[in-house]
Amino acid sequence: MTNDAATISEASPCQACGACCSYSSNWPRFTIEDDADLDLIPAKYVNDRESGMRCDGDRCSALTGKIGEATACGIYAVRPDVCRTCMPGDPECAMARRRHGLPILAATE
Repeated sequence: MTNDAATISEASPCQACGACCSYSSNWPRFTIEDDADLDLIPAKYVNDRESGMRCDGDRCSALTGKIGEATACGIYAVRPDVCRTCMPGDPECAMARRRHGLPILAATE
């Protein structure tokens, strides 16, 4: 890991990961968002059924970067609730990281 990647990992383990954003095309779904919140998400990132984020395979189309190294969300400020509730080290995080061969993180509080 380079010094830049180490700095990213220490600042936010999510920015050095992205596994949850590329786990399943069914994961970045819309759940309890209201219409006003959903209207803030650019249409190019919403799937054809308008039920979640558009994906390229299993990867959310709003995700940039390389999984496990350095990633970012192109719509972080308006991301869906399911994205907001996934926390570093929680069961969903562990499942996604395992799928990508990344070490499991300790849960945060």
